[in-house]
Amino acid sequence: MKIERICILGGSGFVGTHLVSLLATCGLKVRVLSHRREMARELILLPTVEVVEADVHDQHELIRHFRGMDAVINLVGILHEGKVGRVDLPSARRGDFQKVHIELTRKVIHACGESGVHRLLHMSALGAHPNARSAYQRSKGIAEALVREAGMSHVEHENWYLNGPKFIHGYGLNTTIFRPSVIFGRGDSFLTMFARLLKVFPVLPLASAAARFAPVHVDDVARAFADSLDNTDTFGQTYDLCGPKVYSLQELVSYVGDIIGKKRSIIPLGEQLSYLQAWAMEFKPGKKLMTRDNFFAMGVDNVCSGSWPSVFDFAPASIEAIAPEYLRADSPRARYEDYRENARR
Repeated sequence: MKIERICILGGSGFVGTHLVSLLATCGLKVRVLSHRREMARELILLPTVEVVEADVHDQHELIRHFRGMDAVINLVGILHEGKVGRVDLPSARRGDFQKVHIELTRKVIHACGESGVHRLLHMSALGAHPNARSAYQRSKGIAEALVREAGMSHVEHENWYLNGPKFIHGYGLNTTIFRPSVIFGRGDSFLTMFARLLKVFPVLPLASAAARFAPVHVDDVARAFADSLDNTDTFGQTYDLCGPKVYSLQELVSYVGDIIGKKRSIIPLGEQLSYLQAWAMEFKPGKKLMTRDNFFAMGVDNVCSGSWPSVFDFAPASIEAIAPEYLRADSPRARYEDYRENARR
């Protein structure tokens, strides 16, 4: 069946806005479920996009909004527990990794089964594992297991039930899981955050400076999702998505400083001081820069074991080809972003 109608959870987020725009450009009909409709106002203007205000944690609402859809894409995720804002979720609280990553995934799978949707694309993350030390990675790993089980045949499910974890009944969905490294691009919360810090601090103590990443461009992640929708070769598959080059965190921060013309002294912190810095930052009011759970997550290399998946017939963009345009301090766009930030818009 050709997929023409897609319901997206998390469509007003960083990856979501890029993906929704791409799908709309292709003429596909997209329904975006958002906690607050005004937070997706830039998507409302797209001609084939319907933004619906909904509580994605309400099982009955999910079933109602999934009916008539050919596919569902779940992009919802949080990086921190505690009071952390999201564009399509209420403020996160302690324990919301369980609620947002695990319980919501379970509800999405059930709603797909009840509403007759047979295609599910799911956003996970590199390092996700049910036994990970990081609660974020652990919850993402359990969610992955739920999605894989939902995509099993009856024979596969019987074997899984007898020999593996007893999560939920398999629905026989055509599932695809994506596990990107850290995602960069205009409006990101990674490179842009370090650019702002480097503008303020002449010396930057850096926790987990040796942590390794293979940053992937947001447009490449969005295209991988879009290209998978109708591709039966991607059914039942899990794809690690990485950019073409691996960097240490210190190398990335230093490169950002070069781009914006702010060469700073970067002091790499040892393991104990990194943990203490993460612990102290948990008490910072407002948006959190780092937590102890982030520290645990960075203990696992955020890189791919293989090359870019051959099923996607394009090469991922490098940071060097993209980041200077939106990070460079003297660019008109960068100044505009600064004005917006100062005006809290």
